[in-house]
Amino acid sequence: MDGLVLSHPEQLDRLRRACPEAADVSVLGGDPCFDRMLAARPYRDRFRRALGVRRGQRLVVLNSTWNPEGFFGSGGDHDVFPGLLPRLTAELPADEYRLAAVLHPNIWYGHGPGQVRAWLDRALRAGLTLIDPAHAWRQALLAADAVVGDFGAVSYYASALGLPVLVAAGGKDRLDPEAPLASFVRDAPRLDPYGPLRPQVERLMAEHRSAAEPGEFVTSAPGASAALLRQHFYALMDLPEPAAPALLEPLPLPPYDPPRRTAPLRVLTRVVGTDVVVERATEHPYDADGDVHLAVHEETRDPGSLEVADVIVRNGSADDPRLGGPAVWTAETLARHAHCALAAYVSGPDTCTVRSREHGLLHLSALPGADADPAAYASALCAWLADGGVPREGATTLQVHVAQGTHPVAVTAC
Repeated sequence: MDGLVLSHPEQLDRLRRACPEAADVSVLGGDPCFDRMLAARPYRDRFRRALGVRRGQRLVVLNSTWNPEGFFGSGGDHDVFPGLLPRLTAELPADEYRLAAVLHPNIWYGHGPGQVRAWLDRALRAGLTLIDPAHAWRQALLAADAVVGDFGAVSYYASALGLPVLVAAGGKDRLDPEAPLASFVRDAPRLDPYGPLRPQVERLMAEHRSAAEPGEFVTSAPGASAALLRQHFYALMDLPEPAAPALLEPLPLPPYDPPRRTAPLRVLTRVVGTDVVVERATEHPYDADGDVHLAVHEETRDPGSLEVADVIVRNGSADDPRLGGPAVWTAETLARHAHCALAAYVSGPDTCTVRSREHGLLHLSALPGADADPAAYASALCAWLADGGVPREGATTLQVHVAQGTHPVAVTAC
């Protein structure tokens, strides 16, 4: 062995106890992975927008290492992940929360992409996004508001970045009890997979106080790994270092990947004048207050749900020749589905065209200060019309209340 790279002196202390002969060839080289995240922190908002996170939404990232006792495995003594995901997508309202999952590359390799997606299909249809485990997981962490994970490095990195972490699988006996990671896992809040999930996530974020320790033990030389590692590599080759500074490749901006919800959503609404409160989820508590209608994406897995949908939604460009554009598609949809009250064609991140049986073709557009899913605007309009609302000539402004915010939306006749 010519060299063993460590990120912190405490690792060298443990190495001396476990394998003294390796200590002499060990060097402190920092952590390039963590350094790249530190350098990219100013771009957090861009990473959030890449994942389609809206104003007021909270991004919860779930992560699992590849160990059998990891979050995606048995969790130690019970199968946590598959049963937890449908409950998370049901209990966390769609407009208040965005869910993404980072699974270790060996999970994908060991089971195969088809099997992984099959296991997670229900959650994917409810809006879960699977993050590229090689190229985009760091950006997802930087964008996150909270993390639910296990004893893997991703959870520790998240805590080092100051994020609240809820541990779902502790990996008993898998970690060196003297390692900082083991201490972090022991002290972190623990997920109760059988208790209500929304209160646990909200309590996690409300009570979180960033601790200095995780970041302190990730690396003893934050921001310096490129210089330290290059110095070591050139010393091994017995060559002089280049004069130019050693630099790390910056984290790239991932492709735009907004949530794609094709599972039917039950929409809870309350209307007062032109103010409409909207909460969309796959399920609602039995004691939820308000009127409920069903909103279904046209590409739902269950065609039967389209026959009982109050709102049918479609995403597409305004000039898509396959769909005929918003006017044609909305007319065809109402003609095809007799129960549907409103057909909504979402043609951009802040606009959609809807057709009402009574009021014809209408255009919904976000006004300054609005930043919610246009499908939520369509549901707000559906509730307002059902409550007796009538669009005025010119424009009517609805105040749509979602994700703890108010979003003004203009309603105009086409």
